Amino acid sequence: MNKETKNIAFAKGTLPNQASLRAGIGWDNIYFIGIGGIGMSALARYFRAQNKQVGGYDKKPSEVTDSLAHLGIDIDFLDEVTNINSVFKNLKKTLIVYTPAISKDHKILNYFKGKGFNVLKRSQVLGLVTQDTFCLAVAGTHGKTTTTSILGHLMHECHVPVTAFLGGISENYNSNLILKGTEVSVVEADEFDRSFLNLSPDLACITSMDADHLDIYGDSAQLQKAFVDFARKIKANGKLFVKNGLPLEGITYGIEDNADYTIHNIKIKNGSYFFDVKTPKQVFKNLKFNLPGRHNLLNALIAFAMALEYGCPVELLVDALASFKGVKRRFTCHIKTDDFVLIDDYAHHPTEINAAHQAVREMYPNKKILVVFQPHLYSRTRDFAEDFAASLSQFDALLMLEIYPARELPIPGVTASWLLDKVKIANKQLVGKSELLAKIQGSKAEVVLMLGAGDIGAEVKHIKKQYTIAG
Repeated sequence: MNKETKNIAFAKGTLPNQASLRAGIGWDNIYFIGIGGIGMSALARYFRAQNKQVGGYDKKPSEVTDSLAHLGIDIDFLDEVTNINSVFKNLKKTLIVYTPAISKDHKILNYFKGKGFNVLKRSQVLGLVTQDTFCLAVAGTHGKTTTTSILGHLMHECHVPVTAFLGGISENYNSNLILKGTEVSVVEADEFDRSFLNLSPDLACITSMDADHLDIYGDSAQLQKAFVDFARKIKANGKLFVKNGLPLEGITYGIEDNADYTIHNIKIKNGSYFFDVKTPKQVFKNLKFNLPGRHNLLNALIAFAMALEYGCPVELLVDALASFKGVKRRFTCHIKTDDFVLIDDYAHHPTEINAAHQAVREMYPNKKILVVFQPHLYSRTRDFAEDFAASLSQFDALLMLEIYPARELPIPGVTASWLLDKVKIANKQLVGKSELLAKIQGSKAEVVLMLGAGDIGAEVKHIKKQYTIAG
C-alpha cells in the first residue's frame, strides 16, 4: 500500500492560506513560540533535520529545551523582541509557528503578527508537512500518544520510510520524533482546539470519544461532532479504524469481542502479555507485548492493525511489537524492588485513571497502593469532579496536590480540597510539594502511583532520587 509522493517544495514568500503551501517550506528560518511543548519540539526537530535555521521561545528551561539546544536550536526564555536572533526577523525567509497555549497578549507573537510575517498554528504546519505523504493518524481522547509511538516503532522496524511525530518521548528512541524517511507519516491527531481537522490522513483510527476539553467544545455532543468531522477528512480510498462500540462506521477492534480485529487468549508471564490476534483474514498466535494494562493491549492492537493494513510484513511486526519499550510518563516504572514500586503516569482524566488503576491492580494484586494525583485544569476538575472522585476512590490511599492551572485562571469554588472531599476513602490528604516525600515515606505504601499532566513529573524525579540515595 505504499504511495508515490511528490517532491516537497514551497515557494518562498507564499502566503499561508494558499493551496501551494507544502511540507518542505521554502522559508530558511522557522521560529517556534512555545517550542518546549511536546508537539512543537517534534516539529522543531523535524525542521532542524531538514537543515532549516530553527529557533524559538519558551517560558522556562526544561529537559526538552535542553535537548533542542544540543541540536543547535536557539531558544529565548524572555518574552522580549530584542532577545530574538536577527536572522528570524527576516520577513521573506522566516515562518512563525505558535501553539494555542500562548496567550493573546504575548509580545513576541504580536510582534511577528504586526510585522506581517507568515504565522501558523502548530496543527496547520503539521497538516502541511504530512499532506503529501501517506499519512497514518491516531485520534481519540485517550491513548493517542502510546498508540502513535507503537505505530511509529512498528513502521520503523518494518523499514518503512517514515517520519513519526509523537506526543511523548519514546523509550526506544529517546525522542518525540522518529525520522527514517519522508514518504510516510505517523501523527497524533489532537482533538484540542479541533487541531486534527488540519490533517488529511490515508489511514486513521479513533481510540475513544469520551467527553473532555469541554472548555473548548461546550458539551460532549460538539466533541463527538468534531470526531465525525475528522473521520470525513480521510482521503478517498482511505480507511477508518474505530474501537468497537464507538458510534462510527469503520474497521473495528477490541478485546475478546466480535470486532474485525480482536485479541483473545490473554496470558501474563513475567510481567508481559501473551495473546492471539484475530484479523478479518487470519489468526496470529502468541504475540508478546510488554506494557501493562488492558488499555495498552488495545493500543498495541490498533497499531498492529494499521501497520498490517498498510502492508508491513507480519513476521517483522510481531518482533517489533515485542521490542516496544514504552513512552516516558506512560506507566513508567522508576523504582521496582520487592519492597517498593514507584510508577509515573500522565493520566489526567477519570477514564485514564481507571485504566492506570486496572493496570496496577493486575500487576500488584496483593499490595497496598497509594496514588498521588495532581488535577489538571480548573475546568476539567469542575466538569468531571464526580468521575474523578469515583476513580480515585478505588485506591487504598490518596495524596492530592493543588490543581495545575496550565492556561486557565482559577474558578471560584473549584479547588483540590473541594475535589478531595468527594473522594470516598478514609486515607486521603491534601499535600504541598514540599511535604510530598515525607508523606510518601510515612505512608508505608508498597506501590506509589503518581498521576497528572502538570508539573508532577518533576516531583517524581525528586522522589526517585531521594529513595535511590536512601537505598
